Amino acid sequence: MTDRTNHRILVVDDEPIVRESTAMFLAEAGGYEVSTANHGLDALLHLNTSLSPDVIVSDLNMPHMSGFEFLSVVRHRFPWIPVLALSGAFPSADSVPAGVIADAFLSKGEDPVKLLDVVAGLIQSTQSLGLRRQSIPA
Repeated sequence: MTDRTNHRILVVDDEPIVRESTAMFLAEAGGYEVSTANHGLDALLHLNTSLSPDVIVSDLNMPHMSGFEFLSVVRHRFPWIPVLALSGAFPSADSVPAGVIADAFLSKGEDPVKLLDVVAGLIQSTQSLGLRRQSIPA
């Protein structure tokens, strides 16, 4: 299992209750350092002014910049950051439209323990590939 201390997660969701409850769960149950953003544009600003997160957890349906657009930008500008896409619009990863550039997918409302497992797995796979967190602002 991955040591969760000192790992940073960025949670991006336009629904305040989802964003804050996800962040709180990841921080309290997972021991992660968690930042939040209201939508894709807010998240890009965060990425440009803060240290790179170890994982991004992003909703797909958001105003101003959809998660689809945001994930595309992340994949091109920050390819070392693994991304977990969340959505209530798709019941499973098989139903997500082609072209969603994410390393993993979870439907909103799934068991929160699965969220912890997927995030830990993304961090572990990044570490096993020898990719290190960037220590400078993205």
